[in-house]
Amino acid sequence: MSDVETLLELRRVNKRFASTDRREDIVVLKDIDFSLHPGEIVAILGRSGCGKSTLLRIICGLTPASDGQVLYRNQPVSRPVAGISMVFQTFGLFPWLTVLENVELGLEAQGVPATERRQKTLAAIDMIGLDGFESAYPKELSGGMRQRVGFARALVVNPDVLLMDEAFSALDVPTSETLRGDLLDLWLERQIPTRAILMVSHSIEETLMIADRVVILDSNPGRVKAELPITLKHPRDHTAPVFQRLVERVYEIMTVEAGEQWASGIGHRLPSAQVAQLLGVLDEISHPTHVGHVELPALADALKLKVDDLFPILEALQLLDFAQVAGGDIRLTPHGQAFLDADIQRRKVIFGEHLLKRVPLAGHICRVIDERPNQRAPESRFLRELEDYLSEDEAERVLQVIIDWGRYAELFAYDYDAGMFSAENPGEEGAES
Repeated sequence: MSDVETLLELRRVNKRFASTDRREDIVVLKDIDFSLHPGEIVAILGRSGCGKSTLLRIICGLTPASDGQVLYRNQPVSRPVAGISMVFQTFGLFPWLTVLENVELGLEAQGVPATERRQKTLAAIDMIGLDGFESAYPKELSGGMRQRVGFARALVVNPDVLLMDEAFSALDVPTSETLRGDLLDLWLERQIPTRAILMVSHSIEETLMIADRVVILDSNPGRVKAELPITLKHPRDHTAPVFQRLVERVYEIMTVEAGEQWASGIGHRLPSAQVAQLLGVLDEISHPTHVGHVELPALADALKLKVDDLFPILEALQLLDFAQVAGGDIRLTPHGQAFLDADIQRRKVIFGEHLLKRVPLAGHICRVIDERPNQRAPESRFLRELEDYLSEDEAERVLQVIIDWGRYAELFAYDYDAGMFSAENPGEEGAES
């Protein structure tokens, strides 16, 4: 491999953020080693919160690494550099500029003369399929056309490396597939100047339709768990058995192994899964065609769930001991089956029992409420405690998760307008306090 040209290289890249109380930094990325070579499309897959987007922002110089090095053509990257362009999930267009003016911004920033700038911009617009819309404003365009403007803006500067941060995720399925296919055609026919593409995606199928190599990140902190070469020739058939085996293999790698899953303390990063989602997945697993056991690709397909949606639900079901996940499969536990067999009120009781037993934050909130004379406690108290372990945004997210779970189980009530927790059935005196 020493003779293979390297465009990008990451050497033990780490990213930390200071916690609110400064006692211990929050580690987002740890010891990331990675190389990108000419002629390949590499995709980064991982669960929500594993640091995929942060990693791309470090690579393109928008966010500094805490430790380690990012090298582009053997030169350190500490700020945006010529040769690396990024297409973002959101379109990021200036609404007061036309298509042509939005696309030529990068060239203008590079100081390219007006005549040359216009020529290159028109060529990029034509290449990406927007010919005839040069004078249109973003509000006149569909979502797919606006994202095409984003691609044209990234490609017009002739980047060696094109970074894509979930570039198709904001689009509907048909539009996403069309744009993805058009980009792949341009790549395979060598009609774009880019020598390598590095993409982040939350869709396993989308990734396997495009990529030559898949890098799978683990979570908390984000680190490389596996690299999987994809040798299928283009065009790829997502219905082919060999493709489906690859899908299953990725799920196997990304799956949390079976075993006892417990929240480690009140600062545990609870997965972003609503009770309604948990119920939907449990119902699907228990469907007669599955008999309490289903492969994850089939489950994701049946419920139309992407990785970022599916895996938090799986983590939550394991945390509550309603299901076990291993080897790319999910099966009901005896507790999960008992939950499904119960009526509505008994389900709430079972859910509450498991929540109190396995999620310390739930028990902590209930104890604080019980200890107060009026059986009320402000959410600000719990946010401050969570911020000893989590960032401010994460603390708010985790609190919203426990509010949803605790309300369903009727462990406590929550007043959104007042930002106040209270006992589920307080007495009249407590209710009036």
